[in-house]
Amino acid sequence: MERLGIVGLPNCGKSGLFRALTRMDVEVASHPFTTTGSNVGVAQVPDTRLDVLGELAASRKIVPAGLNVIDIAGLAAGASQGEGLGNRFLAQIREVDAILYVLRAFDDPNVVYATSPPDPLGDLEVLETELCLSDLETLESRLPKARKAATQDEAKRLVAALEAAVVVLEAGVPLYRSDIDSATRARLRDQFLLTDKTVLYVVNIGEEQLGDAAGIEGAVREHVGDADVTALCFALEDEIAQLDDAAARTELLAGYDIGEPALPRVARAAYHALGKRTFFTTGEKESRAWTIRVGDTAPVAAGVIHSDFERGFIRAEVVAYEDLVAAGGWDDAKRQGKTRLEGRDYVVRDGDVIEFRFNV
Repeated sequence: MERLGIVGLPNCGKSGLFRALTRMDVEVASHPFTTTGSNVGVAQVPDTRLDVLGELAASRKIVPAGLNVIDIAGLAAGASQGEGLGNRFLAQIREVDAILYVLRAFDDPNVVYATSPPDPLGDLEVLETELCLSDLETLESRLPKARKAATQDEAKRLVAALEAAVVVLEAGVPLYRSDIDSATRARLRDQFLLTDKTVLYVVNIGEEQLGDAAGIEGAVREHVGDADVTALCFALEDEIAQLDDAAARTELLAGYDIGEPALPRVARAAYHALGKRTFFTTGEKESRAWTIRVGDTAPVAAGVIHSDFERGFIRAEVVAYEDLVAAGGWDDAKRQGKTRLEGRDYVVRDGDVIEFRFNV
């Protein structure tokens, strides 16, 4: 399962976000580098479609999709040169599939910060500079060997890709925000570069800044372009996430004039940024969201449930979520001719509700 790495400067609120996403009890301290290791957990990905399916089928159990999340200890300026145990942290970033940058916009006199006053774009500049410098070091060490081996066309194209990446990184631009073409990016993929990953941005704001969340998001989005940006108050989101009583959550949200917590949006955005999509199974026993990647076929989706399903795949009976809901349930959708049989070449769509037929 792909992993989302939470990256930020010390005491920006990373561990608070991790705790709210995964509901794991992790240490949140007021001094930098109190935590020097990484925390690993699974975040549930909320999906209102799953709740609706559960109601229609009177399911006894609801099982949402999950997302692997790693809380990487705070990155310091100079990390690419080993500052703040930087080499260890950079190695952890290298192992994730997408980066969620946490940027601080709130202030708290009781917390010791790596930078002051709050400056989300300044934090991002520090983080991206360290990742760019680390990638530059990686490429400059690999280029001489690659040039010597460049005797065939594809090897020469790889050298050209590495050289193009060096030019971009020397300008302080991470690869994910560069204008390097897709073919060049594809050749760079095997280099496992830190700035060649999917990225999202979360700005940690104070309760008094909730009314200006859209403006804060806009300021960051002007700098980062089309990437997903969410401003949220980690302290409030953590409090909401810890409430098991739905009425208490609703009351708290109403008190802050919030329609929906921002946290589910972050989980869904990360899920989709990683190329993940969802299909469902539903019945009285349970309604469950299953995770596939864009382009996965029906047998691959069956194998997500159990490897035997993929090996013995015969066909899939499929109905679109909207058609099932409009019909009022699986049996009614079948009677109305809304379900269809699909074979091995069928590419599963996000929101498909499926029953698989297979040989044991």
